[in-house]
Amino acid sequence: MHIWNSAAEIPADLTASVLTIGIFDGVHRGHYAILAETVRQARERGMFSVALTFDPHPVNVHRPDMDVHLITSLADRLERLESAGLDGVLVQPYTLEYAQTEAEDFVRDQLMGELKARVIVVGEDVRFGRNNAGDGTLLQKLGEKFGIDVILIDDLRDEEDGRRFSSTWVRELLEKGNVREAARILGRPHRVRGAVQHGFKRGREMGFPTANLPGEGIGEIPADGVYAGWLVRQIPRSRATVHLPAAISIGTNPQFDGQQRTVEAHVLGRSDLNLYGEEIAIDFIDYVRPMLKLGSVEELLKQMDNDLRSCAEILGVPVAGRVNPDDVTAV
Repeated sequence: MHIWNSAAEIPADLTASVLTIGIFDGVHRGHYAILAETVRQARERGMFSVALTFDPHPVNVHRPDMDVHLITSLADRLERLESAGLDGVLVQPYTLEYAQTEAEDFVRDQLMGELKARVIVVGEDVRFGRNNAGDGTLLQKLGEKFGIDVILIDDLRDEEDGRRFSSTWVRELLEKGNVREAARILGRPHRVRGAVQHGFKRGREMGFPTANLPGEGIGEIPADGVYAGWLVRQIPRSRATVHLPAAISIGTNPQFDGQQRTVEAHVLGRSDLNLYGEEIAIDFIDYVRPMLKLGSVEELLKQMDNDLRSCAEILGVPVAGRVNPDDVTAV
């Protein structure tokens, strides 16, 4: 998939495209329905399938006080868009100046002009242009004016309660720690990604070495607590990845009166991993328990042993206890 970070990078030989527009935060099942139709239309018509997305999130530009966290990092968003089968993505830098573009100018100059859109596929809730003045009805009218086929996709809704699949819904679930239900809406486990940093090494000293990620800039972090999941690592000098079963702790480490919120992943039964500085991903499978402050370190160790057993059972892997601290290479 081609990734363009400005209009100048769009190839001159792009002559016609089937285009979709959106932030695609999380790239959930509702997004995939739109992306699948975009790709299908492009293949049937012999055109290029393209998505126009935006970075940073428009809400963070218009309302920086709200500090909306993206469900996934831009890198993961692009990876998901590629997995949907798109040929190209324009990552449009979103600024206050760009936001002043009138709806008709946006369609004529960027969608038709820069991205050569001949077909536009969007959800029924589409909004675009200055003050979000453009909607599906206006887009269809502009399509008639400029000779563009506009396809509006009905919202994908939950079969049980009829709720619309949305990024807002996913965020609500993650805030509650309900990563299993979030995965159902996303169509895959929720993932965060970041570079492993040095921590306080308390886990290493107790026989639970962890890979530590910062608490910001890695994607939407679920509620504090312990989770079962997978540490996803790219094999050095290759394109292959490996999924390692992990117990994941999120919080400020109240047992030791910590202040900084972190994500810590202990790979079950492994003491030989050296991950400092390496970019890893963590996939969340299920919630295990809330974050606790116990009466002693001994109680904490007993609880952590129980956590490892719970995580192994959830993930369907052999139970592995704590490792010998003397055997730990670096994590």
